[in-house]
Amino acid sequence: MNLLIIGSGGREHALCWKIAQSPLCDKLYCIPGNGGISAQWECPKLDGSSFEALAEFARAKNIDFTIVGPEQPLVDGIVNYFDKTGLKICGPTASAALIEGDKAFAKELMSSSGVPTARFTIHHNLVYTLESPHLKKFPAVIKVSGLAAGKGVFIVDSPREAENILTEIFARKKFGDAGSTVVVEECLTGDELSIFAITDGEDFIILPPSQDHKRIGEGDTGLNTGGMGACAPAPIGDPDTLGQIEERIIIPTLEAMRRRGTPYRGLLYCGLMITEKGPRVLEFNCRFGDPESQCVLPLIKPDLLELLLASAEEGGIARWKRKNPWEVIYTGNEYAACVVLASEGYPGSYQKGILIAGHDREYQDTIIFHAGTKYEGERFITSGGRVLGVTGLGKSLKEALDRAYSAIESINFQGKYYRRDIGWRALYSNI
Repeated sequence: MNLLIIGSGGREHALCWKIAQSPLCDKLYCIPGNGGISAQWECPKLDGSSFEALAEFARAKNIDFTIVGPEQPLVDGIVNYFDKTGLKICGPTASAALIEGDKAFAKELMSSSGVPTARFTIHHNLVYTLESPHLKKFPAVIKVSGLAAGKGVFIVDSPREAENILTEIFARKKFGDAGSTVVVEECLTGDELSIFAITDGEDFIILPPSQDHKRIGEGDTGLNTGGMGACAPAPIGDPDTLGQIEERIIIPTLEAMRRRGTPYRGLLYCGLMITEKGPRVLEFNCRFGDPESQCVLPLIKPDLLELLLASAEEGGIARWKRKNPWEVIYTGNEYAACVVLASEGYPGSYQKGILIAGHDREYQDTIIFHAGTKYEGERFITSGGRVLGVTGLGKSLKEALDRAYSAIESINFQGKYYRRDIGWRALYSNI
């Protein structure tokens, strides 16, 4: 098969790496890709935001299947566009991708279908937002309803902080149209868990549970980022908890989407808080997570391409299950940990064009996934805030982390920053 992956981050590098292992894969393209991807696969210089250009390329290269990495093309309707032109693609339609693209929609969907989540209110202006009952007790959570590149969620600790943030959103239009609606929530406490479910709209398969580390600082302090590292399998995702997630969250969500005439197909990302009362949904995403993909995909045993192809076909997951017992998804005796190397200053402003060294060596049971890199003049330079994801593998989480951090010592670029405590919650749980 000729395959196209859309995207440019560490998640897309992990998808290329995994899908290229499929015996079904003959030729793999990635648009726009990054430095690391372009070193192994062809990355045509096309406008990745132009559906017309992508579809024209797919027809010209006889692309059999397209896989979309980031959320923006899905929310903008790339699946609808490809479907109309007869091109096979993996992912939800625009109306189904609202589950990520519109947080207010997602909260109302959960409320109407009994999916456990934080109590919330929805608002469209500053004055009424400040009157939310959830801003009478702190900490509280304010979320921009639209897509905000992972920067639209705020945990506030006082009325003054809430007003300052809401002024930025409503009065100063910091997030543009994405901030025309906000969700205010009670602040849940517990341990976060990321669950990937590959679904054809009816049936689904859950991949190994993972745990992201969103804060820039050690001990989960400082600003939120796109993710500074992840580990899998997360110990809090035990069989009982996974059973609750399936029965109380995934099944009713898929049923609710079918009822409204927008069946959800592709990858459903469930961002959860495991509270004393059980799992609660923090957010849904319509694509693979980053950096969770960089530690989940190396752990799964089956052919990922076969699974994604099954998600694009009616009844495909059920047929896949009949051929493949549950045990093939994950053996339970391997672990992975991804540590992100970021540019100095991230998630704020940072320099680009800095030479990277040591990333191209062979490290024991370690995979280097590129994110914000560019291949220029036979050298790799930085081009983004999150530069590399260093994934270690091992028979224990500690072994996986040791391998990742050992490799990091030999990878260098000016201003290199990383957290030294990735996996600390899981290690504390004696995994």
